Amino acid sequence: MTLSNKPEPSTINQQLTTKSQIGIIGSGAMGAGIAQVAAAAGHNVILFDTNKTALDKAKHNLESTLKKLVEKQKLTAQNSKEITDRIQFASELMECKNCELIIEAIVENLDVKQKLFSDLENIVSTDCILASNTSSLSIASIGSACKNAGRVIGIHFFNPAPIMPLVEIIPAITTESIVTEHSKKLIDSWGKQTVLTKDTPGFIVNRVARSFYGESIRIYEEGIADFATIDWAMKTVGGFKMGPFELMDFIGNDINYKVTESVWTQFFYEPRFKPSLTQKRLYEAKWFGRKSGKGYYNYAEGAILPAPKENDELAKTIFYRVIAMLINEAIDSLYLQLASKEDLDLAMTKGVNYPKGLLKWADELGLQIILDILENLYANYAEDRYRPCILLKTMAAKGETFY
Repeated sequence: MTLSNKPEPSTINQQLTTKSQIGIIGSGAMGAGIAQVAAAAGHNVILFDTNKTALDKAKHNLESTLKKLVEKQKLTAQNSKEITDRIQFASELMECKNCELIIEAIVENLDVKQKLFSDLENIVSTDCILASNTSSLSIASIGSACKNAGRVIGIHFFNPAPIMPLVEIIPAITTESIVTEHSKKLIDSWGKQTVLTKDTPGFIVNRVARSFYGESIRIYEEGIADFATIDWAMKTVGGFKMGPFELMDFIGNDINYKVTESVWTQFFYEPRFKPSLTQKRLYEAKWFGRKSGKGYYNYAEGAILPAPKENDELAKTIFYRVIAMLINEAIDSLYLQLASKEDLDLAMTKGVNYPKGLLKWADELGLQIILDILENLYANYAEDRYRPCILLKTMAAKGETFY
């Protein structure tokens, strides 16, 4: 069975250029950030939100951000003015009617997104590409609300959009190839580094990175080490810029938990993605991390952060257990043809600032060593979360490497 037969004639006829007007739906941090990126690339941008207060806040924050960039001499005053002048703040959806590409960055709710896309299709031209910035929802499901699902694609930026270089390009099984081609070419022209990935839960980054959080929490729950020690181990031995608990508090435990839950559910309760009760309780208590003042750590003024137990052997045990799980997920993603090996590695280094691509890291550490760690965990726990990917087993047996 194949998912596509003879391609149908495309309805998307025009190329996207700097003259193309870009629409951004949602003026939160992500939407406003994408608007800034598009405007900086020379586009006239419509930034839409139904909430006038949110639009005013977005405008104030943009002006503040650009002012700081001018002060730091990363932008000229003239460039700043040009970016500001190119962004039109709109509270009526009809103002997006002349846009050639619209990217939505609204609440992660399928019903809400589907209604928006259906409404947009009745406003814009047949040439307009409709894109979602969703981090975990199915692009095919979002596109199913449209009469022409071929125009719908995922264009997933990372926060903050003006700084983070990675953008995941996610065509659904219904997306026209010309839409994928035009979208990727345009985002590349904005100075971003794009990776092409299948429309599966979490795409690349939010799928592969789940073990960084999940296995670290599991180590804590087993009483092997506390938050500070696990963070210290991953930074000291692994070279990660932030430990898993620091990073979850930075992202927000509300966001991180809900993405984990979404990926787990969409993968039919795959054990590798199973959420933890530890993080669920933080979510329920509204201990979201830095933004709420408390998460895994206490961020109240005057609070003293706990010191790690600096034991080198313990640090290595923690690191190898977490990295083996991460590498196994990256290998499984390659095995299931989620993306190319180059895009898988690029996504993790540019999307979540990993010190190395996981497949390259696997080569350096040795595939047999990673396999031995996983098989030992699987034998001890008898849990499917630790089962090694068949590609890892095959390549280790043959002494092969990814590069």
